[in-house]
This record gives sequence, structure tokens and C-alpha cells, in this order.
Amino acid sequence: MDKYGLIGYPLVHSFSKSFFNEKFQNEDIDAEYINFEIKTIDDLPEVLATNPELKGLNVTIPYKEKVLSFLDYVSVEARAIGAVNVIRVESKGDDTFLRGYNSDVIGFTKSIEPLLESHHKKALILGTGGASKAVNYGLKSLGLETLLVSRFERPGTIQYKDVTPEVVKEYNVIVNCTPCGLYPHTDECPDLPYEAMDSHNLLYDLLYNPDETLFMKKGKEQGAMTKNGLEMLLLQAFASWDFWHGKDKV
Repeated sequence: MDKYGLIGYPLVHSFSKSFFNEKFQNEDIDAEYINFEIKTIDDLPEVLATNPELKGLNVTIPYKEKVLSFLDYVSVEARAIGAVNVIRVESKGDDTFLRGYNSDVIGFTKSIEPLLESHHKKALILGTGGASKAVNYGLKSLGLETLLVSRFERPGTIQYKDVTPEVVKEYNVIVNCTPCGLYPHTDECPDLPYEAMDSHNLLYDLLYNPDETLFMKKGKEQGAMTKNGLEMLLLQAFASWDFWHGKDKV
């Protein structure tokens, strides 16, 4: 039986496991999907050694960037993004060959592109982790100018205190790539001047639990268009399957 799995820590909310195991059952595929909750990325070789049937892995927080040094091949797109969330595991004799890809960028761009209008020229990206790197790459590929927002002073970013009403009017696409607002912390949202938003704003939250985060709700109250990350999640899962099976162009 082939195995697929997810590496990350912690893995309390794992969409991938239920999605893929349901897919395997519905399509009569002789495979299983397992969560590998590893406390350090240095445990990856042990996961591979003890699971020789592994054909593919998904990678989640906090290893999307740290996993790069373990890979034999990284796609041009994933290298440009600086983060990998899909690994194809190829066994050649006693050797294991790991190929890294990024399906987040595919899921995100396909999901947000239909919502973009002519006045959406600049975007604020909340967060600086692996997911935000994929979002940044995706938005730029769609022709938008981007600006990253961090809680800390980092080169090439601004902080939340710098996000003025003028900024949210100019950068009218705002994408939340942070866990702020994730269940059970549903009463939290990024610190933004929501009152300055209007129908020209598009608020996209990578979170999908709850369906409508406080970030989305506060934007919608001002007339903004909103979308959560569920469709992105489904699209990147489809892309993962293609990468695992050698369909590198998706």
C-alpha cells in the first residue's frame, strides 16, 4: 500500500489527512495518508527510513522553508518563492530522491484571480512566513504590486502601526497569511483601520476555520468583498496529487 503524509508541528487541524483518505476510499485507491507530527525538521530522514512506502508528503508550518536543505531537487517556482509544501518521494534502489514543489501558489492564484477587478493594483500581505511568500509570488504574477506587513521590524516590510487609512485605500487587496482569528481564537483579527475600507477593498483570508473570520466580517461590514481559504486549500490539494504523480506542469 502506498503512503502519503503531512509533516509539521503541531498538526491539530489537518485538512489534508481527511481529504486524501476520503479521496482514496471514494476512488478505490490502495493508499493511506498519515500525519507525521515531528518536533524538528531533523526528524524527516527517520520518517522516510521507517516508511519506505512513502510516495509523497505535504509540508506545513513551521517547515516550509526549513525543508529546502533536505531536498535533491526544488522546482524553479518553489525556489523563487523560498518555500516548499509538496514533496515527491522517489525510490531508486536503496536511494531516496526528494523533489520539492509549491502548490500554495497554484491554489491561491487560481482562487483569487476571478475576484480581481481593474482597480485592484496593489496588495497588502499580512505575515512573512512560507504561505505569505507563495501569496507574494502569486500576486506579483497576476500583476499586482505588494507590500508585506509584519509584527516586527524586518527589511522590506512595514509594521501594523504603519497601516494607515490611506494605506488600505491604496493597497486595497489585503491577504491575511497569519493564524490570527483561527478557531478557537475567533474573537481576534489583524489590527487594521477597518473603518477606512469600502467596496473597493478585497479581503482574502487564508484561514477557513471559522468560515468567516473577524477580519472578513469587519471588512464586509464596510462593503468590502471577502473570501476565505477553503477553495485555495482544495486547489492546492489537487495540485499536490499532480506533483506526486509526475505531472509537474499544473
